[in-house]
Amino acid sequence: GKWHMGVNCKTRHDHCHHPLNHGFDYFYGMPFTLVNECQGTDDPELAKSLQDTYWFYTQMIILAVLTLVIGKLGNLFPMKWKIIICLAICGFLHFISWFSSYGFTKYWNCILMRNHDITEQPMNLQKTTSNMLKEGITFIERNKHRPFLLLVSLLHVHTPLITTEKFQGRSRHGLYGDNVEEMDWMVGKLLDVIDKENLKNTTFIYFASDHGGFLEAHRGNSQFGGWNGIYKGGKGMGGWEGGIRVPGIVRWPGALPVGTVIDEPTSLMDIYPTVVQLAGGAVPQDRVMDGHTLLPLLRGTEQRSRHEFLFHYCGVSLHAVRWHQRDSGTVWKAHYTTPVFQPEASGACFRRGICPCFGDGVTHHDPPLLFNLSQDPSEANPLSADTEPLFDTVMRRMREAVEEHCKTLTPVPQQLSPYNNIWKPWLQPCCGTFPFCWCREEDNKA
Repeated sequence: GKWHMGVNCKTRHDHCHHPLNHGFDYFYGMPFTLVNECQGTDDPELAKSLQDTYWFYTQMIILAVLTLVIGKLGNLFPMKWKIIICLAICGFLHFISWFSSYGFTKYWNCILMRNHDITEQPMNLQKTTSNMLKEGITFIERNKHRPFLLLVSLLHVHTPLITTEKFQGRSRHGLYGDNVEEMDWMVGKLLDVIDKENLKNTTFIYFASDHGGFLEAHRGNSQFGGWNGIYKGGKGMGGWEGGIRVPGIVRWPGALPVGTVIDEPTSLMDIYPTVVQLAGGAVPQDRVMDGHTLLPLLRGTEQRSRHEFLFHYCGVSLHAVRWHQRDSGTVWKAHYTTPVFQPEASGACFRRGICPCFGDGVTHHDPPLLFNLSQDPSEANPLSADTEPLFDTVMRRMREAVEEHCKTLTPVPQQLSPYNNIWKPWLQPCCGTFPFCWCREEDNKA
């Protein structure tokens, strides 16, 4: 399915970020993410968010190059031609990135791969659903006689909500509802294969989402990004519950009690140590692991989540901290930073398209906004020292936890810097002769 971790580092074929270089033995899916351009809709997604930025940097760099050239030729100040040429190349790349966002995105970003080979460029969305499902089913059938790990990262329910004709119009909730129903059907097909191959009681299955509903995704009056119920906020917001709380459904009939509901804070970071324990391995001991195995909680041998604190980031900015108080079971959450909603009472960032993590699009809180999630899961009533006797105690304990947490962090290069986000032709995966990237290997195989 959707990998969304990139492919290359230094050359078009080094595949340093590819799944096969990160522990997986087989891969079929998208190395990037699903965007509106893949479907050719009238509302381009990448262009909308990047065009203005690319054009601004292009103009600034061109202005700087012209200034340096004039200064160099007029002997106004010393400057090496090498620096001017490098700056000009950088400006050219920004210009190409700006230009390519108008039409080439579909051909360069909407790619399907099998292992290291590109099978479709651009991908055929009409067949993607059946291809993904077929790959998942055949993987189970190939590996049914030995332990296996299958990660299915569905393109549903992500905009542009690709939905086959069979499911269009099935739901009372528009295209998003149709997409949810098709996703549910796909999951059911995978579970049917597990049952048919008599793997039901020996297979641990975990169903979840990577974030809450994308509130800003809409076309006209149609909501395309889901709904988060009583919870405030949504996708791309580092702290609000609507962006964090997601379904967590587990099935393992031979080992786990049926019908159990667990109301404890856990994390998708818990999947890794859980899978390691299931496989009989041990997590690395040379670093701090942010996740904890879920098996004791699922089996009922432990009643409390092992997460006393969870730290909620937006990009590299710590926006909120959750404290699961051991003695009382109360769950507190403090917001240090929150996005500025546009319009103010909308609960989302409609004017920006997605909420920013820093800058003028966020508000910093001192003292932080504190909520008792056990009593106020909608985060509607922030507490203060006047309304909550434990306010100072809770804030002091959270501050200590943040300080301890920060000691475990190792700085790494900023992956979302402007340079890392501009399009680099020498890293572009291409099936065919660059820049005319096009192939339909899936059709040839069929």
